[in-house]
Amino acid sequence: MPRLIVIKGTDEGKSFDLTANIIGIGRERTNGIHLHDTEISRRHLELRAADNGQYRLIDLGSINGTLVNTRPVKDHLLQSGDHIQLGQTILVYSTSRPEKAANEDLASRISMVSRHDLEIPSAIVKTISETAGSQILARPDQAGNTTWLKTRLANLSIMYETIQAVSHILDVDVLLDRIMELIFGSIEADHGCIMLRSPDSGEFEPKAVRVRFPEQMTEKIVISRTIMEYVLREKQGILVSDASKDERFSAGQSIVRFNLREVICVPMRGRHETLGVLFLDTTSTVRDMVAAGSEHGKFTEDHIALAIAIAHQAALAIEETRYHHALVQAERLAAVGQTVAALSHHIKNIMQGVIFGSNLVNTALDESNDALLRKGWAMVQRNQGRIHDLMLDMLSFSKDREPSIQSTDLNQIIEDVAEVVAGRAQEKNIRLEVKPSSSLPKVPADPEGVHRSVLNIVSNALDAVEERDQASVVIQTKLESDGEWARIVVVDNGPGIPPDQIEVIFRPFVSTKGARGTGLGLAVSRKIFLEHGGDILVESQIGVGSKFILRLPMKSPLANEYPSGVYPNTGAMTPPEPD
Repeated sequence: MPRLIVIKGTDEGKSFDLTANIIGIGRERTNGIHLHDTEISRRHLELRAADNGQYRLIDLGSINGTLVNTRPVKDHLLQSGDHIQLGQTILVYSTSRPEKAANEDLASRISMVSRHDLEIPSAIVKTISETAGSQILARPDQAGNTTWLKTRLANLSIMYETIQAVSHILDVDVLLDRIMELIFGSIEADHGCIMLRSPDSGEFEPKAVRVRFPEQMTEKIVISRTIMEYVLREKQGILVSDASKDERFSAGQSIVRFNLREVICVPMRGRHETLGVLFLDTTSTVRDMVAAGSEHGKFTEDHIALAIAIAHQAALAIEETRYHHALVQAERLAAVGQTVAALSHHIKNIMQGVIFGSNLVNTALDESNDALLRKGWAMVQRNQGRIHDLMLDMLSFSKDREPSIQSTDLNQIIEDVAEVVAGRAQEKNIRLEVKPSSSLPKVPADPEGVHRSVLNIVSNALDAVEERDQASVVIQTKLESDGEWARIVVVDNGPGIPPDQIEVIFRPFVSTKGARGTGLGLAVSRKIFLEHGGDILVESQIGVGSKFILRLPMKSPLANEYPSGVYPNTGAMTPPEPD
């Protein structure tokens, strides 16, 4: 099934299966694929089903345009592996099948035959070392003695295309299909197959199969196990020409019975190991070549040199892809371990408070001490609230959440937040001031998410000023002069944040509060605002205080606020104005 995978941008990691005949892509929620990048138009493009399960990309007059493989396009028939760039978002179009199903399908088209008593015949007319794959590209002038190869490698067209393919295609199956396409464009093979060794079983499995003529699609492609084992054992690519006329091949079932007359088989050598083989064959006989006025078969020494050069590049790309996947998996496991360790630490600290409070309650009950009972119960409730907040932060941070957009009064939100923290501010002798803007209209936003973010920021500000003389926290709202952005500003006169720590504080599990903080509050707050198409910015001066600027777009990319067919360009986020 075709699909799009987001590899860069706000929606990185998301995958979309393509099943409908027409699929819209853009910031508007009614699109089949809804993206949050503010540089993408509301209705940016459409994917329209074409023949053979493919899709055609149609740009709908987007402001910032559409790039496919770094080139601007208006109308483009997508090929598997194409990179599509919209604004700051990059997607990969893939038509690969599930690996197990693909392997089973390809395996049904391959027939492996062998004779253990067979020797490789004298019909081998050329051998080539598996290390030559890297040397040919480095010294193309010494690659061969014929004009064909020197010309071919001099202009580097085929190798340039190969390198382009291996440099940007992330899916191994898609990569190998593209490699086979390039090979068949340069070498007159009738059949081709790439066999890779399975990392799990060690057995060789077909990963890409190609034939030149449509009527050959139903035929089994015969791979000579004898030749393949020789190539792997001797670490050489070989060219076998008109093999069936050699008497020593007469005993080889795979040569005589299935009439393999010309074969190229080269090892796919990467940096560290041989991953598999590239197998090409043609059924043209010497008689056919003579009738065509040629002294040689279709395959020449130059073709084997080109084949091993391409096989080497493909092997390097496969190694790199496997390394990347292993690295990603390792990073995921490390991230899980770090998360579990951090959460365990915070939960342990909270539970210590619960246990201590419970012990006070038990003691108070035994002694009928009402004052001690209230103190212990208050401690239990306080830590119960911390567990509740931690769970909410974990849920908010761990999954993508589409804000529930509605017309929201930011002035009312800051009033509500101030009411929640007023008792704490009074207890700590902190001056809490609220300055709502009378000129600020309602904003399209998720009031619950915005309230949670503002409460996190204000709570942090109160923590920051606890030890300061004449401690002060100010919360205000404002509409920026261009009318495009609303802001909530939280200013404190705390100790300030070092410049090199301003971005660090938004990382998960980074906390300056010791046991009191979970390290998720700021990370969750910024995530909520980014989901709205906004952001949280920080200005701070050591010894003076900090200013947190929470910005929301007045025209939300998640809300349908415009008449049909009218999609203004909101553009990239503009820098905040000074207060």
